[in-house]
Formats: sequence, C-alpha cells, structure tokens
Amino acid sequence: MSKKIFTDNEIKSLSINPYVKTVSSKAITYTDAFKQLFITENSKGKLPREIFEECGFDVTVIGIQRVRSSGKRWRTSYQENGVLGLQDTRSQGSGRPLTRELTMEEKYARLEAQNNLLKAENELLKKIRFAEKRQNKE
Repeated sequence: MSKKIFTDNEIKSLSINPYVKTVSSKAITYTDAFKQLFITENSKGKLPREIFEECGFDVTVIGIQRVRSSGKRWRTSYQENGVLGLQDTRSQGSGRPLTRELTMEEKYARLEAQNNLLKAENELLKKIRFAEKRQNKE
C-alpha cells in the first residue's frame, strides 16, 4: 500500500471520477470497467500514466508509483485469469480459511452436507439421462 495519504479535497476530487468505485485516505478502488480499459489501452502500447491522465486522473495526486504498481498488478492478474482476474471479488469472499481443528460434530455436519449435495447431483443426472432416453425414442 502506498504511503501517500489523500487529503479531504483530493478524496472529493477522486470520488467524482466515474472510474473510481471508492476512495479513502489511504486507498483507491477502481471500477472493473477502468481496469479492462486500462488493459486494452496498455496492450495497444500506451503507458500507464497516459491512460490514467486520459481517464481524468491527476497523476500527481495519485502518485506515479501507485499508477505503475496498479498497472503491473492488473496486467499480471489479466495474464493469469483473463477478464475475471480484473474483477473486484472482495465482497464475494467468505473470509479467511478456517485454521482451527474441527470438532467431530462439525466434521460430521460437513460430510453430511457434502453427501446430500452428491445425492442431489446424482438425481439430477438421472433425470437428464431419462429425458435424453425419452427424447431419443420420440
């Protein structure tokens, strides 16, 4: 994270930009559309600074290091996961993985839920096969 702290005026000016999802005194969250636009323009040969400036950002306020690191992070994510890698998935996560040992009751409940899911999947597959057989007869 950058050491730059945004002032109240900088926060207000950044939050007006349509490519900003949220902004706080320490961080900016960009929209998924901006990240996709960035990747498209960057692949055409434009520099990160040019892209940010064309989209209405003041690079002196944001900081050139933040611009470069954001671009590098998005390019890497795009190369590894495509467009899905550019999406903000923080609201979809279930949090940290469980690190403590599960009790026997918890293990049993998880196995029972997994077993019920597998039974439901098998029933669905049976119905699909039955429908396919009926369709082939007609």
